[in-house]
Amino acid sequence: MVLGHMSDVVCNLERRNVTALAKTAKAYGVPTILTTINAKRGGEIFQQVQAVFPDQKPIDRTFINSWEDRRVVEAVKNTGRKKLVIAALWSEMCLAQPAIHAMGDGYDVYAVTDASGGVSLEAHDMAIRRVVAAGAQPITWLAMAGELQRDWARTERLGAVAQILFEHAGATGAILSWEFENEARRVQP
Repeated sequence: MVLGHMSDVVCNLERRNVTALAKTAKAYGVPTILTTINAKRGGEIFQQVQAVFPDQKPIDRTFINSWEDRRVVEAVKNTGRKKLVIAALWSEMCLAQPAIHAMGDGYDVYAVTDASGGVSLEAHDMAIRRVVAAGAQPITWLAMAGELQRDWARTERLGAVAQILFEHAGATGAILSWEFENEARRVQP
C-alpha cells in the first residue's frame, strides 16, 4: 500500500479515514510505504499516520506521480505483491497518476476513495472516475478492512480490528460494540 503526503488542509474526515486505513494495513500485515512530496516545503506526513508506523521514514519525493520515483517503485516491488492500494492527498494528481502508471506495469490497483481527496468534490470525483475507467477498483477503508477480515470467526486479528472500528467507523463501530455486549451477556452463566 502507498500512502501519499497528507497535510493540514485535509479535512478531519479524510484524516480519520487515512489513519484508519493505515491502522488496518498494520493490523493485517499489509506492507505499507509512506511518501511525502518536498516535505520541508510541502509538509510532513501528518502525525496520526506516522504514529502508526513510527519507525518508517517516508520516501520524500519530488515527482507528483510517485510511480516516477524509482525508490517508490522499488519499495513496492520489494513487497512481492501485485495488488497495490493507494490513498493520496490530491486524487487528481497523487492518486490518479501513479495508479494509472502502476496498472500499465501490471499491478492491480485499489483506489481508497474515502482516504483521498481533491481540491474540490468534482476534482476528486473526476479522478476516481478516471482511475476506474483505466481499470482500478474503488474501495473505502472500511470495505478494505472487511475484505481483509472476511469472517468474524477469524479471531487472530479481531481485537485490533474491533478497536479500529470503535475508533474510526462511526455507526459500524457502535453496532459492533453492541454485538459484543450482547454476545458477552449470552455467554455469562
